[in-house]
Amino acid sequence: MFLGIDLGTSEVKVLLVDDAGRVAGAAGAPLEVSRPHPRWSEQAPEDWWRATVAAVQRLRDAHPAAVAAVRGIGLSGQMHGATLLDAVDRPLRPAILWNDTRSDRECRELLERAPATLEITGNRAMPGFTAPKLLWVARHEPELFARVASVLLPKDYVRLRLTGEKVSDPSDASGTLWLDVARRDWSDVMLAATGLSRAHMPRLVEGSAPSGRLLPAVAATLGIAGTPVVAGGGGDNAASAVGIGAISPGDGFLSLGTSGVLFVVNDRFLPAPARAVHAFCHALPARWHQMSVMLSAASCLRWLSRLLGIGEADLVAEVEGLDAAARARAPIFLPYLSGERTPHDDAAATGVFHGLTHDTDRRALVYAVLEGVAFGLADGLAALQEAGARVEALSVVGGGARSGVWTQLIADVLDVRLETPEGGERGAALGAARLAQIACGAPEAAVCGRPPVARAHVPSPASATLLANRRDRFRRLYPAVAPLWPPAA
Repeated sequence: MFLGIDLGTSEVKVLLVDDAGRVAGAAGAPLEVSRPHPRWSEQAPEDWWRATVAAVQRLRDAHPAAVAAVRGIGLSGQMHGATLLDAVDRPLRPAILWNDTRSDRECRELLERAPATLEITGNRAMPGFTAPKLLWVARHEPELFARVASVLLPKDYVRLRLTGEKVSDPSDASGTLWLDVARRDWSDVMLAATGLSRAHMPRLVEGSAPSGRLLPAVAATLGIAGTPVVAGGGGDNAASAVGIGAISPGDGFLSLGTSGVLFVVNDRFLPAPARAVHAFCHALPARWHQMSVMLSAASCLRWLSRLLGIGEADLVAEVEGLDAAARARAPIFLPYLSGERTPHDDAAATGVFHGLTHDTDRRALVYAVLEGVAFGLADGLAALQEAGARVEALSVVGGGARSGVWTQLIADVLDVRLETPEGGERGAALGAARLAQIACGAPEAAVCGRPPVARAHVPSPASATLLANRRDRFRRLYPAVAPLWPPAA
């Protein structure tokens, strides 16, 4: 048996597969995000560990013999989070997460300190990345910064607790701005620009390589016999790609989770920072990928659900019968609840409803949110296409993919066939388990096949004119309102 652990923003998911790749069980444990100030987003590393233990123990309670038989563990996780440890590996403060936008000023400072940032990393300095967060800590919490002995990414903190080893992998490390992405190694230049050195960094192994073994005491707590190998693992999107078999050049997927991601595999490093496209290492050796990222996707629907006090699925169901005339009258929604990355790279951006009237009802607001996220994804696809990506079909994964209504709307907006794979909502955990299989000696080709397609969504020509008109309004709205937002501090 092989165990995949996916540390998300809102949940730790664990998945058990056998040596034929069949899913034997799954469990999860929730996480909460702390927002003590505007534009801040934090989590306590200890909460990740508690949730991981709780999720695996729930899996053990349901499948004790299978969990006891685990001989490989893989890790996937939310990227970019700055987890700061002291000399005895205790967290110094809550981790600053990927969707925290407080370090906009420090991004500019990083470029001044390291003018070769784009050449070395292939990526713009954005507040979501890890390196600017360390400059923020150095400026605002200098005494704490002086005590920093190690910096880990979220999944790698969980690895430390599992194995006692400080290790990361190139796919996750690509999102720090400390990695020479073409060379798949730490950059001394980028580390020095933030007052750090290799001594502060974990060692790097490929995602499909062993990184250590489970500590005996932890194995006993989790109900695992022996000390299984723990694979290098990957950042959440790279692990999702492995989970759905997107491992060859030209393969791609759309992730409709808390954030929205379009991911395309490359056989070489292809940076395209001008349009805020990310160029990262894949979780498998000798492969890279391009990625467009919007910071708020399914989280926009979650926000509206909380605001209205109605479940997300119930809200989506309400728009199924909305006719073309009602959709045309709906407001335009800018989905920038946490700022935005691709293509605007604007930490100060905020969400906007434009076009509200006395006739605007709940269904119109829900439709506007679903459509606004789809338009944001279309902006990301356009940026990828300008960077050379050729996309004819995409697998779609993530919690939002459970909605056929939303997935069809996105297919119509992108004018791309979307395929929902069986089990696609657990792609990152499955990818982590697959990386564990490879780390234990299984051939990559035998492990990383594509799952069957559960359903396909083909773009509807009937929607083209309405959506084109509304997308034009969406695109004109951002430059019109952006000057009104207060600049990011």
